[in-house]
Amino acid sequence: MLTDDFGREVTGVRVSLTDRCNFDCVYCHNEGLGDTRGPMEPSDSEMTADDVVRFLEVVEEFDVDAVKFTGGEPMLRSDLEEIVERTPDSMETSLTTNGTFLPGRAEALVDAGLERVNVSQDALDPEAFAEITESGAYDRVMEGVQAAVDAGLTPVKLNMVVFEHTAGYVEEMVNHVAAEEGLQLQLIEYMPELTGHPEWNIDIGRVHDWLADLADRVERREMHGRRRYFVGDGMVEIVDPVENESFCANCHRVRVTHEGYLKGCLNRNDDLRSMGEMTRAEIRETFRETVAERVPYYGEYLVRNDDDEWVLNETYLDAPAPATGETDADAEAVASSDD
Repeated sequence: MLTDDFGREVTGVRVSLTDRCNFDCVYCHNEGLGDTRGPMEPSDSEMTADDVVRFLEVVEEFDVDAVKFTGGEPMLRSDLEEIVERTPDSMETSLTTNGTFLPGRAEALVDAGLERVNVSQDALDPEAFAEITESGAYDRVMEGVQAAVDAGLTPVKLNMVVFEHTAGYVEEMVNHVAAEEGLQLQLIEYMPELTGHPEWNIDIGRVHDWLADLADRVERREMHGRRRYFVGDGMVEIVDPVENESFCANCHRVRVTHEGYLKGCLNRNDDLRSMGEMTRAEIRETFRETVAERVPYYGEYLVRNDDDEWVLNETYLDAPAPATGETDADAEAVASSDD
């Protein structure tokens, strides 16, 4: 297993299979790359199934034991079932999706080896859902969540990005997962440094306090120190990476863009490394280099100055400033940080 200079072992990879998406969520950031989406047709720049599987087989050599397939919308790939089936058996295989293609495919994905799924769902009201996602697919998403539950992908995790547009729907969503079997909720802190619109941000601490008063019990996960709130039969977990040094200190993933670049940090684009023709030797060397150069974003790449403001660490002055992502694009995205 490879370990970076900050003692962080890399145990998982997050592989974007496409930057195409049938939604246009207002908060999305396309795995930190900004709005790179083009036409909905497959692009020659997307990694092939063989490329993806070859990458996974190489990183398996380094004891990577988990892969999450993301996008864009990864279920736009017609070969997704093939990719899942060919994923090394030693890896836990999960998927983040908007859910619209789960009806009719959830069972096949489970048969192929899919173990977990995250579905982006930011509201239970069709009109609010349409406003946030710029999609009229609310009913289809609800069907997709049920299809995932029926296929045995429980607990199905619902990803909800918490910001000005969605804060008013949090209580209803918490009640929803508390009442429905097989569901959990991940409340994901809005990341203005990737998507712009800092005015949409809300104080995630207030959500923590509200849940603490509501919950029957609270646990803290080892990963990122995340807090889990158990409400009724449901569980709500908050993913709060913004200005969170503990979160960055416990990051154990490397990301892969749909074009075959390795990315050591969600918040940076100055650390992208191409795997070239994606031979095993190139993948192996690029993966080693990416892990060796990984740096915690908060607390190292960015540090607090005497005025308690986050500034670029002088150690990295020769590196370009991190991208601010002025647009939208992947949800889970976003979820950037979802598990």
